Amino acid sequence: MLLILLGGALVTKTESGMGCGRSWPLCNGELIPTNITAELVIELAHRLVSGSVGIMVLVLSIWSWRKIGHIRETKFLSLLSFFFLVLQGLIGAAAVIWGQSDFVLAAHFGISLISFAAVFLLTLLIFEVDKKFEAEKLVIDKRMQSHIFGVTLYSFVVVYTGALVRHVDASLVCRDWPFCINTAIGLPDNFYEWVQMGHRLAAGLIFIWIGYITFLAIKNYKHQKVVYWGWIVAFTLVSCQVVTGALVVLTRLNLFIALSHAFFISCLFGVLSYFILLTSRSKKNAIALNQEKKQAVKDVPIPPVTAQ
Repeated sequence: MLLILLGGALVTKTESGMGCGRSWPLCNGELIPTNITAELVIELAHRLVSGSVGIMVLVLSIWSWRKIGHIRETKFLSLLSFFFLVLQGLIGAAAVIWGQSDFVLAAHFGISLISFAAVFLLTLLIFEVDKKFEAEKLVIDKRMQSHIFGVTLYSFVVVYTGALVRHVDASLVCRDWPFCINTAIGLPDNFYEWVQMGHRLAAGLIFIWIGYITFLAIKNYKHQKVVYWGWIVAFTLVSCQVVTGALVVLTRLNLFIALSHAFFISCLFGVLSYFILLTSRSKKNAIALNQEKKQAVKDVPIPPVTAQ
């Protein structure tokens, strides 16, 4: 799944989307291409990887459904992983055959991320990672739950604006960082500059938000290591995301750094998705804990009343 995400980013960043022409799934209408170019190799390799992984995810989904279907999240994640993988493939095919607007294509990476996260969580369930972290006993307070849902949803805004920057060719419209000092007053004065600076603002906000949540986790969850270390990892990843984002501009679109930028946001989204899973488990644990407390109160013997 990571190869699909990075391969899609590579196709976009090298502008290889039309490497096989307006032909899909064949390449220029040929099963074995004759006119080989770098763009063709990149696009065809991405298609082959996506097709192979699609079969693997289908097998994993069916197998998981049959073997660990008793775990409540399994069936949902199985459907989610395969559905969104097929959806991103269809969007990619439609873009090749008929073309799509930049605003539609920018959603392609986010859809792939959902499929990646579903496979990632399914893998954690298969290897029973929750039991190693004692996550089955975890209880997360409502404030932390709100932050988890909020920042995960907001991460889609960051991902979408970042993809839009590339699809509208606004990556180097602002050659300074962190501000766009292209005009006398230092403010964006055209659509492309606004897209670029909008993404930088969105990325800056998620950096501050995750930093604040990490502070809360360190302060209040020292004895629950999955939350404590999970948010430290998340803050490390978002920091790497910000640094590589700056270096993409300063190095004038260095390909390795640009792919690292996509890699870090993929890993970060995986961690945030795991927190969503923990939150759903936490609600179940809180209900069970309240029931145990009520039962304990009922079981306390009432001392007999004696006459004075």
